[in-house]
Amino acid sequence: MNRALRRHPVVSRQAPKGRPPRLPGRASAGARAARGGLRFLPQFAAEIWAELRKVTWPSRETTFHLTVVVVVVAVTVGAILGGIDAAFAWLIQKLLLGRSLFG
Repeated sequence: MNRALRRHPVVSRQAPKGRPPRLPGRASAGARAARGGLRFLPQFAAEIWAELRKVTWPSRETTFHLTVVVVVVAVTVGAILGGIDAAFAWLIQKLLLGRSLFG
């Protein structure tokens, strides 16, 4: 559904006040549960399942690329923080404690 339809849906009949207009062809989680499809689940579980069906899941390629980005950023930040830690350790050993690091 495009943005314009989401903002101003075309409704052939007036929906009752207090309830959003229903789109044709989409049964609510409660309606599916009443038909017997999810009878054994509590209402909140049926609503969770209905929300998960609306999610746009990323493709395998997108997931792979984003995983690579996360790994690269994590390694980079780890290396930077490790370098800062080593620099502070060297400064403390050299300047504050007066000991040599190599003998």
